[in-house]
Amino acid sequence: MYAKTNPSAGRLTPREKRVFRIVGVLIIVILGGLGAWAALAPDSYSSSGHGCVNVTLPSSTGGSTLHYCGAAARSFCQASFLSHDQISRRARPQCVLAGLGPSASP
Repeated sequence: MYAKTNPSAGRLTPREKRVFRIVGVLIIVILGGLGAWAALAPDSYSSSGHGCVNVTLPSSTGGSTLHYCGAAARSFCQASFLSHDQISRRARPQCVLAGLGPSASP
């Protein structure tokens, strides 16, 4: 029936109102938790260290990240200390932070 002909048709019962409130609060809590996690969670690509190298380079789409760990990081750092291109110049400080400088032994 239409609400104009049945005035109580559009009203919610107290139980329905309570269910809507509970669902609304749960949605707000979940979204707040996801927002806090996104803001505070550690980023594995944030900095170099512990044998991993992260280098952020400018590119045509804004930026790109090079991420290497273990043997790949060692060979990347060895090559960066031997070369003189832009990527190598940006990689050297990150290699030092990761403990993979020119004097680091494998």
